[in-house]
This record gives sequence, structure tokens and C-alpha cells, in this order.
Amino acid sequence: MSNSELKKVITTDNAPKAIGPYSVAIKLGSLVFTSGQVGINPQTGEIVTGGIEAETRQVLTNVKHVLEAAGTSMGQVVKTTVFLQTMADFSAMNAVYAEYFPDDPPARSTIAVAGLPKGALVEIETIATTE
Repeated sequence: MSNSELKKVITTDNAPKAIGPYSVAIKLGSLVFTSGQVGINPQTGEIVTGGIEAETRQVLTNVKHVLEAAGTSMGQVVKTTVFLQTMADFSAMNAVYAEYFPDDPPARSTIAVAGLPKGALVEIETIATTE
């Protein structure tokens, strides 16, 4: 079987659509790679208000919906990358993040960046398995 037969583009109405030439997620065999999600409410298309906690919660809710559309779940996430506009938000982001990964959390990298799409405070991408 070729990669093109194994590769599937994932879409869902429960998370924001891609705002550029990329897919929200790709399923390749038993792996799911999500693009970075920011705290956009999929119904309004706008970043949620309420600061880093609200944005992190929306980001991870969006990720959850994308993973479910791919046939997997938050419990199957093996790696995340978190991008923060400022490391001053690390503790607050981490507290919300822990709610979504209470047991056996995935490996993670956290990086401070100069800016994020739509002025977001946080962006998170994941790799999950369907097995």
C-alpha cells in the first residue's frame, strides 16, 4: 500500500477550519498529526476572550474534536508541542493542560514564540495513535 493510500485528510465542523493551505489533521496509518490549534471558537471564527486559561481550554477542546474525527482521543496523544506568546503564561496554561491529560500525559515541548496567528496566546499541535 502506498503512502497516498494510507494518508487521509481529517476534517470536522466541531473545530476551526484551516486558515491557510494546510490540513487540520492528517491520519497516516495508525498515527494522527494535528496542525497547531489556537483558541478559535469554531462557531464565531474568533479567538475566545478570557486570557490564557480560556484560550488553552478552547485549544484543547478543538484538538479533542479533531482527534475524535480521526477516530482517536486525547488519551491516545503521545506528543504535544505547545507554543506560547510568553513564558509568563506557562503555569496558567499548564494547569488547564493537566485537566485534559490527567493520566500518563504525553511527551511535550513548550516554546516561547514571537507571535501566533490571530494574536493568539497559545497554540498546540499533537501526535496521537489510533491503536
